[in-house]
Amino acid sequence: MVTVDTFKRGLNKGLSTTWTLSKVVVPIYVAVTFLSFTPLLGKIASLGSPFMKWVGLPGEAALAIVMGNVLNLYAALGVMASLSLDSRETTIISMMLLLSHTIFIESAVAAKCGINPWLIGGGRFILCLISGVVLNIIL
Repeated sequence: MVTVDTFKRGLNKGLSTTWTLSKVVVPIYVAVTFLSFTPLLGKIASLGSPFMKWVGLPGEAALAIVMGNVLNLYAALGVMASLSLDSRETTIISMMLLLSHTIFIESAVAAKCGINPWLIGGGRFILCLISGVVLNIIL
């Protein structure tokens, strides 16, 4: 049975979690938004170009990976829509983002649940890289 005390505890924990996530989300969102108005974001994407060859993606796809990992999948989809990716490339980038999207936010949630955020975040990112390389080989 839900009591007033249960409701208050749930509300407190919910607000606490929201505050913790906001401390992660807001600075990242502001930084990426600021970078989008400068040539620096394009340079960051070009730095990822050599890595993208390993996973069979064009250099511009690095921006979608960054946006998906830093912001959310919707930002990554916006970038992907502006690129001319074939079905093979779309499959690879989609699988990579499936495994690593919003990595900072979800690592913060894992930490709130008592799980090591470095283990979860690092593991997800390594799986993302492995899946990209493997899909590049088999597709």
